[in-house]
Order: sequence, then C-alpha cells, then structure tokens
Amino acid sequence: MRVLDFVGTLHGDGRGGLVDELGTPEGFARWLGRPGDEELRSRALELRAAVRALLAHVTGAGERLDAPLAVRWEGALDVVNRTAALAPRVARLEWADGPRLVHLSEADARDRLLADLATGAIELLAGGDAAELRACPSPRCVRYFVRSHPQQVWCLPSCGNRARVSRHNRRGRA
Repeated sequence: MRVLDFVGTLHGDGRGGLVDELGTPEGFARWLGRPGDEELRSRALELRAAVRALLAHVTGAGERLDAPLAVRWEGALDVVNRTAALAPRVARLEWADGPRLVHLSEADARDRLLADLATGAIELLAGGDAAELRACPSPRCVRYFVRSHPQQVWCLPSCGNRARVSRHNRRGRA
C-alpha cells in the first residue's frame, strides 16, 4: 500500500470542499478491503494527519484547504515514529525457486498495517524520492505527489486544467 494513496484518502471535491474517504466506518472498510473497527480507523486517521503534516512541512505547502485538520509537524514526527515501531520486523531469506525476501513480525495485523504505512512514510520522506515531493498548487487541491519529470507541476491533469481555467477567468474579469 503506497503512503501517498493513504494520505490521498483526504482530497478536494473540486468545488471547494473536502472528501474524506476514511471519514465513515463504511468508507474505512471500503479502503481497507474488509471490515475494520473504530479503534483502528481512529488510529489510521491520526497517522494520516501526522503523515500529511510531515508532507506539508517538507514541501512548504503553506495554508491549504485541509489546514483545519493539520497537526504540528513536531508532534507528527513522534506519531509516525511511534507507529512504525509497533511492528518490529525481521528480514528472512527463503529459497524455493530462487532467493526471496520475506519480512516476519509477531505484531497483530492491525499494528502491522499501521506500522507498514508509517514505515512507508519514513522511507518516502527520507528516501531518494524526497527531493521530488510536491504539494499540488492547484486551487482547492490538497494532494501530494512525487514529481515524475522536471516539468510536472500538478498532481493530476485535471488540477492543471482547473488552474488554467481559474487563471483565464481572473484575466477575463480584470
């Protein structure tokens, strides 16, 4: 599960509002692919807010539509590190038809899920793609993305279109 897909479960609706795909138990179960409980959903929401705070900090996202949901990045750092530590894992080499890396952990499935997401965030923020992390500058967009080529500005083509239409409308009124 990619961490940007996880944080992308909070996104703009294109009309100035936010859509929270994890905002209801049903939405969380859809995202999870199985029924989840309220405690796990609450922990996932806390982790998502923390990861979004770190992404905002590293990209210099500034004031965005999701600002009322933001947490301080210093506290977010603690949440991410604490969550990643929930499921310590050991690398194991298995050999069937060739070498295969398997990670083993004695943590329960819920802690493993959250720890994997937190570890993914750490790897993204501290890894080779960190320099290409961006906050989409489109009006009303709250997504983050890894820039795939030097001229990429928007997270999605629709965000670029929305920004161009907005700029055109502003010029027409001036």
